[in-house]
Amino acid sequence: MKPSRIQPALGLLFRPCSNVPLTNPIATPALRALSTSATRQANKTNSAPPAVPSPIPFVPNVETFLTLIGRGLKSHASKFPSWESLFSLNSDQLRELGLEPPRSRRYLLRWRDKFRSGQFGPGGDLRYVDNGVAELKVREVAKSPTKHIRHAVNVPIGKNPEDLAAEDLVFPKGFRVRGTNTIVGPYALPIKGGGVRLQVTEGMWEDKRGHKVDGGERRRAEVRFKRGVAERKARREAQGYY
Repeated sequence: MKPSRIQPALGLLFRPCSNVPLTNPIATPALRALSTSATRQANKTNSAPPAVPSPIPFVPNVETFLTLIGRGLKSHASKFPSWESLFSLNSDQLRELGLEPPRSRRYLLRWRDKFRSGQFGPGGDLRYVDNGVAELKVREVAKSPTKHIRHAVNVPIGKNPEDLAAEDLVFPKGFRVRGTNTIVGPYALPIKGGGVRLQVTEGMWEDKRGHKVDGGERRRAEVRFKRGVAERKARREAQGYY
């Protein structure tokens, strides 16, 4: 090759090609997954912790909250030194505290998110609560000589709706007046003199779990078959056939 052609040839040999990827295509998925994992971890580390909601009159402390949501979580109340810790600890920290099984942790985390967003159970919108007890009484308004409207109203214990100003009246959701003086609603207990009492109760806000019937879907056929065999055998024995 002539010397005049050597330099252009060397330039073509060492010039980077834009069409050739710089990374190994076989390792690209693994590197991409590693990069994604690192990015998620960095975002988790740098993200601000969820806000801690304020207690409400019906749920003033940790023990009451765990009592209301049920599933035996009340027994873990001593593990949370404060209201802030209840709503700040993540799943790993809850596991270190000994909150088991995992479904209990998931249940608690789900209810924390619901509480943050204002999704309460019965009594969550009450204002007048004394030591976990609230009273509801009937407030009657005459719209006309023949038409009266009645509402269930939350009042301080021992008070009547007439004792409160209009702006202080609380109309809790889920409770209504049936007839002339009967308030109906979840966990409403009649009290002497009219009205009902609502008291913090274990599992009051609990999301009830379903129960397996005949061993659940996977074992149902087997369980029912064995039961049928046992019943037929018992009938034969009762008739004297062995």
